[in-house]
Amino acid sequence: MLRFEEALSLVLELGSRGPKGAAPAEAVGDTIELEDAPGRVLFESLTATADLPGFDHSSMDGYAIRVADFEASAPRLAFPVQGESRTGAVPAALGPHATMRIFTGAAVPAGADAVVMQEHVARDGAYAQFRTVPRRGQHIRHKGDDLAAGVVAIASGTRLRPAHLALAASLDRPSLTVARRPKVAILATGDELRRPGTAAINGTIPESNTIAIRAMARHAGAEANVYPYVRDDRSATERAFAEALEESDVLVTLGGVSVGDHDLVRPALEAVGVHLEFWRVAMKPGKPLAIGTFARAGRRDALVIGLPGNPASAMVTFALFGVPLLRAMQGDENPFPSFARARMAHAYAREPGRREFVRAVVTQGREGWSATTLGNQSSGALTTMAQANALVSVPESTACISEGDEVDVLLMSDLGA
Repeated sequence: MLRFEEALSLVLELGSRGPKGAAPAEAVGDTIELEDAPGRVLFESLTATADLPGFDHSSMDGYAIRVADFEASAPRLAFPVQGESRTGAVPAALGPHATMRIFTGAAVPAGADAVVMQEHVARDGAYAQFRTVPRRGQHIRHKGDDLAAGVVAIASGTRLRPAHLALAASLDRPSLTVARRPKVAILATGDELRRPGTAAINGTIPESNTIAIRAMARHAGAEANVYPYVRDDRSATERAFAEALEESDVLVTLGGVSVGDHDLVRPALEAVGVHLEFWRVAMKPGKPLAIGTFARAGRRDALVIGLPGNPASAMVTFALFGVPLLRAMQGDENPFPSFARARMAHAYAREPGRREFVRAVVTQGREGWSATTLGNQSSGALTTMAQANALVSVPESTACISEGDEVDVLLMSDLGA
């Protein structure tokens, strides 16, 4: 049974190997419009083809001036106003011993080397009276201050946030080349499953895992499809797995991954040719977790994630392994989020032996983050999954965490959960 860190390292390695055995078409990115790019991973670095900003402009409403004119005419601080510079137009050059009205974002006229904000200028008809002597470069955003032409603006492997899209738009790029979406097949197993809203027959339960896992996979940038439920039949399970493995880059199974008499997932996967890298992790919740590979001729290998069937276990294990795997497959440079630090709001005791990820609510206080663990930590408890905004990481050997102790936490928002 692998430790959590060992299992995660192996999963990230599998995801970052690249399109092993891929056809040429699978080894390139997709060019998409900026509006469709949030959450996608940049495939090709974006290099600035022009300076940003593209011209010197004012950061204030005020008056453009030549500082040397103050020095030449001291102590005189009044200058005739020579027109104005508005946004969207190129102003005339500023003549000697004159000033020009200028507005925020407008081009600085040739000859000017400072802008004085209007609050520091008194207008008297055709003249402007300056209360202070400006310094060169004051309130001017110079060409190339933000980014010089030829510099990489956004590196490949960056998961695109709204600010990245704004930067690309500022560089006059209407589209970006992003990593292709991994295709994910989600397949739940079990005789007891039924669709939410269908007839409630005794012994059945409304199935909830596929809804959550599909949403998380899509949030991680994947194209995710839910397949029909597979009943507890060995032949039917093998057929469903074989079909999904041919059609998708990643097969996610739900339930049946343990060692019970009706847990058919592991033997069915092995029967169709899946090589299991591991199938148990020393963690709670989610010990029965399977990771495997499936070789396909002329195409990239398919990967398999076998999740436990209990809802909390399924969501936590997919957040900790499935989401980072999908991000790594897209070339994301940071597929696994960084741990934050928080102080425990109260003590937490448990049986040591496995790394535990405890559902908690993290809040910001005067002294930093505070973590309050939630009551029902059962692997089947969806209520605390819905209430939690973080997971507190408890090391294998730790039996008790005292109130006020610092702990590592993972935010649900960073995990896509």
